[in-house]
Amino acid sequence: MTRTVHCVRLDREAEGLAYAPWPGELGQRVYAHISREAWQQWLAHQTLLINENRLSPLDPKTRGFLAAEMEKFLFGGEASKPAGYIPPEPDAAG
Repeated sequence: MTRTVHCVRLDREAEGLAYAPWPGELGQRVYAHISREAWQQWLAHQTLLINENRLSPLDPKTRGFLAAEMEKFLFGGEASKPAGYIPPEPDAAG
């Protein structure tokens, strides 16, 4: 049976995560208050930040930056977008 949470990012009841996806207190907050759908949105945004800013997840500074951005993205606040990033245009054929 799946667990449900009131997702603060989506502001509705949704399927919760199976485990805390991040260590420490932040991971416990994510587990308690963030849905699987919102977590997937964060993972896509995190990938964008890593790729566009050419970050190394092994670097402790990068991990700190990503933790701060995760908190802003999931719990409110203005999450960073890469400098000069222009999202791709929707496919007209689609």
